[in-house]
Amino acid sequence: MRRHIHDAEPLADLAAQAGICLRTAYKWLARYRSGGLAALVDRRSERRSQRRTLDPQQLQQAVDLRHQCYTLRRIARLLAAPLSTVGLTLKVMGLGRLKYLQPPVPVRRYQWDQPGDMIHVDMKQLARFDRVGHRITGDRRIGRSSGAGYEKAHVAIDDATRLAYAEVLPDEKQATTVWFLIRAVAWFGSQGITCRGVLSDNGSAYRSKPWRLACEALGLTPKRTRPYTPRTNGKAERFIKTLQSEWAYGRASRAQLNATARWAATWRSITTAGATWPWRAAPLFSSSPCSGLRNDLV
Repeated sequence: MRRHIHDAEPLADLAAQAGICLRTAYKWLARYRSGGLAALVDRRSERRSQRRTLDPQQLQQAVDLRHQCYTLRRIARLLAAPLSTVGLTLKVMGLGRLKYLQPPVPVRRYQWDQPGDMIHVDMKQLARFDRVGHRITGDRRIGRSSGAGYEKAHVAIDDATRLAYAEVLPDEKQATTVWFLIRAVAWFGSQGITCRGVLSDNGSAYRSKPWRLACEALGLTPKRTRPYTPRTNGKAERFIKTLQSEWAYGRASRAQLNATARWAATWRSITTAGATWPWRAAPLFSSSPCSGLRNDLV
């Protein structure tokens, strides 16, 4: 630095002689001009400024405010602390989301004693198609059935015996849902089960006046799940999930591809899937044209 300042030697030549790059030479020159020889002493490799943290008092205040369901932005504003610091600190403590403030709801399993005491009903929307899709071809660019529409799978399952009845219907309107209930109760009666109660979610069809009148005429006690709590109707939910994976959208084998129709190859035979089902499936009936194959497989 002295040779460059006092003797006016080029800094590039001095950097080459010292075996350093020109950028490092300019960095040292700036330090020498600002602090003299003492500024050229080796420095520690750690950062001169560390990430800010909350002191114990601020941390306790943040935890108390978070348990009062305050948002992270509001807590940071009240503590006059950076939002990133507050968010990271509370995330490490397991308070990053409001749902973590309360302990998880314990799993409550139940089963009615007598068959027919409670019938679980639910419905699931299924996409229709008229050609082989990506589940068979493996290519999402081809095989789209645009405009094919949807159909509804209505299910009813007995709580005690897991005996299930299902139909694929074109919609989920009040009249369709009520007539499905009537047919389901009649089918359970043919199996020796007298239905006395029915549990459903809070869909519009299940909250309608025709549904209530149909339950009264059939001698059923209607019940509905608590809003946003589908696990209460878990038996029907689990049965629908099995319908999707084992029957509705099951991957067909090579033998089925050769034996079935062009777009029918995506459906797995109900007799093949029945070996792994924990339920005894009832026949499915449908009035929609795209459900014909499903009924044939059944």
